[in-house]
Amino acid sequence: MTSEEAYSQIVTYLTDTFEIPADQVRPEALLIDDLGLDSIDAVDLMVKLQEQTGRKVSPDQFETIRTVQDLVALVQSLSTKK
Repeated sequence: MTSEEAYSQIVTYLTDTFEIPADQVRPEALLIDDLGLDSIDAVDLMVKLQEQTGRKVSPDQFETIRTVQDLVALVQSLSTKK
């Protein structure tokens, strides 16, 4: 999966699920501070990432996610693992 594909999927998910305006979803946007996600939203997001990639997201991996770009990198990483 390319970076652009991962980014597009994440933007779609954030706008559809959390009703975040698409213009606020930028690579550098902080998930909590800029987009207003909370811990319950983070769990929902982790489940969605696992569904998208078919891979388990470890708590250690998810703990490092702060920005939309971090999500893109995680999705790419999980998508390329064998």
